[in-house]
Amino acid sequence: MFNQYFKIVKDMKKLAFLLAGLVVFQAAAFASDDKPIQVSELPQTAQQFITTHFPDHKVAMAKVDSELFEKSYEVVFTNGDKVEFDRSGEWTEVQYRNGAVPSAIVPAEITKYVAANYPDAFIRSIERDRHDYEVKLSNRWEIKFDLNFNVIDLDN
Repeated sequence: MFNQYFKIVKDMKKLAFLLAGLVVFQAAAFASDDKPIQVSELPQTAQQFITTHFPDHKVAMAKVDSELFEKSYEVVFTNGDKVEFDRSGEWTEVQYRNGAVPSAIVPAEITKYVAANYPDAFIRSIERDRHDYEVKLSNRWEIKFDLNFNVIDLDN
């Protein structure tokens, strides 16, 4: 009887190790996969965005981040500025290290709000998703807007 019990315990240990190995393998398979790419491999919309808004910037690195159901792109310029794009090449985030993001990409309502309420500041980064916009100012304020450009959060 004890021999049968130990055999069952031994078999359960083997099964547990097998399952743990499968979980680790599966996690590795579904983890995000960053891969360097050429700018020419970006979606056409992203390439046009860079040409239009960053004509004097030199690209240091471009990469694609492939996840299970998502794909995104990131471009870093030699001066440290950065742009992120979604799978279709629409910008999702623009960050400037020292200057202001190009005013042409900032919605007019956001530009107007910042100018009226923070006249000595400029927008260092802007991020957008399906729910809101978030800007970070040169004076360290972070302002979140809903899609109707109403302020929904302030953080200093």
